Amino acid sequence: MSKSIVGGQAVMEGVMMKNQNKIAVAVRKSDGDIEIDKKSIKSWVADKGFNKVPFLRGGFILLETMVEGIKALNFSAQFFDEEEAVEPSKFEKFLEDKFKDRTNDILIYFSMFIALVFSVLLFILLPTFLGGILKRFTDNVMALNFAEGLVRIGIFLSYVSIISLNKDIKRVFQYHGAEHKSIYCYEEGLELTVENARKFSTLHPRCGTNFMFIVMIVSMAIYFLFGWPNPFLRVIYRLLCIPIVAGISYEIIKIAGKYDNIFVKIISLPGMMLQRITTREPDDDQLEVALCALKAALEEEVIKNDYKTDDEKVDKRA
Repeated sequence: MSKSIVGGQAVMEGVMMKNQNKIAVAVRKSDGDIEIDKKSIKSWVADKGFNKVPFLRGGFILLETMVEGIKALNFSAQFFDEEEAVEPSKFEKFLEDKFKDRTNDILIYFSMFIALVFSVLLFILLPTFLGGILKRFTDNVMALNFAEGLVRIGIFLSYVSIISLNKDIKRVFQYHGAEHKSIYCYEEGLELTVENARKFSTLHPRCGTNFMFIVMIVSMAIYFLFGWPNPFLRVIYRLLCIPIVAGISYEIIKIAGKYDNIFVKIISLPGMMLQRITTREPDDDQLEVALCALKAALEEEVIKNDYKTDDEKVDKRA
């Protein structure tokens, strides 16, 4: 029986795992217990048949993944908001009065909108502006587009490096490493235990970090086709190309996760190296959380605290 492709995401003190139409989020609360949220999802991308259309499916799957990722982050954050007694903002109170039960959905899509705007500003507008400064020195279209691409990569590397200095982000990166180790353990057909997962690498070819790096390389190649028009048209072309770039990049990352040859290793190398920043070696408690999320997504029996000593074990099932 072939294994399904599972994926995941690190969240606050936890991990989200997705397996076909199942999603599970496991979070280590401050009292040491593991809270698990498991649910079935219906993919609107699959429902519309977009997932079967190469190069078109990437953009739709990316949007769907962002929505589920934000939901997982919100689930993990609620435990720590409760502990810190965070007072809802005036904006949140306004939304609750206006939209009632739909408030959470509105906040999720608003968060996604803000993330997209931030990404456009940081990785499209800023690079094309900085790259345009070179217009004073050269009219070579290839040189200008190449310079813009290098600036975009430089901004991305700087951003990741800076946020990695934050201690909370470091813990998220540890859970990111735990996610990868757990998935490797599953892909190798081993029993999903901390001992088995511990020996695997924190670097995985299907990681979102790889996807981001491939997006920047693909975008550089696509933008060459449009020359170097005025700043307004440059921005419009780059915005219009987002679905195309996402579609091509998705197919590449899909190939990278399916095969293991020299071509795949070459195209995966930059992203794998970058994962040395975006992943950290997890401890056993973090691996336990990731494995709980994975087992729940696979609909296996989850025994929390299964990796404690006999005296510490607590028979809690999810």
